[in-house]
Amino acid sequence: MDDAGFWVRFVPAVLATWRITHLLAYEDGPAGLIARFRARLGAGFLGELMDCFQCLSLWIAAPLAFFVARHPLDGVVAWLALSGAACLAERAGERPAPVAPLGHGREDNPSEEGETE
Repeated sequence: MDDAGFWVRFVPAVLATWRITHLLAYEDGPAGLIARFRARLGAGFLGELMDCFQCLSLWIAAPLAFFVARHPLDGVVAWLALSGAACLAERAGERPAPVAPLGHGREDNPSEEGETE
């Protein structure tokens, strides 16, 4: 397999997987079209699928894997890789959660000085 040709197909497919998944999972779309579509799906299987970025990315990546891979077995790996890369891109764009240093600000820490059991 031509490595350069693979990357020329893989990188745009990752971006397309992320973009379509993000649009369907989080955005309202033009004139609220996507939001109305999600509301119509309700709380069933498809409605829950539209609320889960990771789940939805698997379905969006499936047809794009055919664009990336040239052999059936490569297609399975490309499918999972596209979804995984889209999930990583989504996480990279999130705000980091605040993290407190361990042992600071905890009142129930028995190892602090002056406390005995």
